[in-house]
Amino acid sequence: MSFSISGKTAIVTGGANGIGLAIGRHFADKGANVVFADMDEKRLIKELGQNADEGNIRYFAGDLREKLTQANLLSATIDAFDQVDILVNASRQILPSDPLNPDDDAVEVLLQQNLITALRLSQQVARRMIKQSEGQEEGMAGTIVNLSSISARLAHPDLLAYSVAAAGLDQMTRSLAVALAPHRIRVNAVAIGSVMSASLKDSLRENRGYRSDIEDRTPLGRIASPAELAEAVQYLACDGSGFMTGQIMTLDGGRSLLDPVIAPAH
Repeated sequence: MSFSISGKTAIVTGGANGIGLAIGRHFADKGANVVFADMDEKRLIKELGQNADEGNIRYFAGDLREKLTQANLLSATIDAFDQVDILVNASRQILPSDPLNPDDDAVEVLLQQNLITALRLSQQVARRMIKQSEGQEEGMAGTIVNLSSISARLAHPDLLAYSVAAAGLDQMTRSLAVALAPHRIRVNAVAIGSVMSASLKDSLRENRGYRSDIEDRTPLGRIASPAELAEAVQYLACDGSGFMTGQIMTLDGGRSLLDPVIAPAH
């Protein structure tokens, strides 16, 4: 059973910082061709260097909420590496929301950013995977990995919008897995608890007591590193998980087992 992704081509969204950047770098280190996609071109250049147009790394800057931008990302990937084997929907946004304020647009924003964008890009990439696998009768045509959250299963009023979007992403994962299985495309997700993302770093800087709150509510007593999440994503993307589809893998240090309603999880 192989856990290698060497030689495969992956698109990683949210690739300019935090979790997406860590996943993309991990994939590149493991020998995959990686296109880091993000809206923040300056950050992409800073992290990847202006010469990230050689070897197995490319970057793509654009607003992936736009269908044309998604099509351009796919075209750029094919131009660079001839195919796409893996899509990692790692771009996500976290906003507080007021459940009693009908003028709060956080739900619309996060449904668009965290759910609809991932769905539309998955559809475009899946069509390409199907096309490039024509004539092949064995092996997988491709894999899609979504980044979700344990907030999809827990309840915290201030994270209503984020939780609803995460729950939708979980169901999207299951539905796409069934729809794409006949085409030999697997779709899975990782529901994360507290991983040291860019947004979590900001929260820890603003609230010094927040780290201890998280650690106290996590059975393993710590915050996960992005590298640990990258390893989990690699497993879902590789041939070693070839009979796994439609599943939501939980990576939270046991936090969701305690089900603390008052503890927000990123």
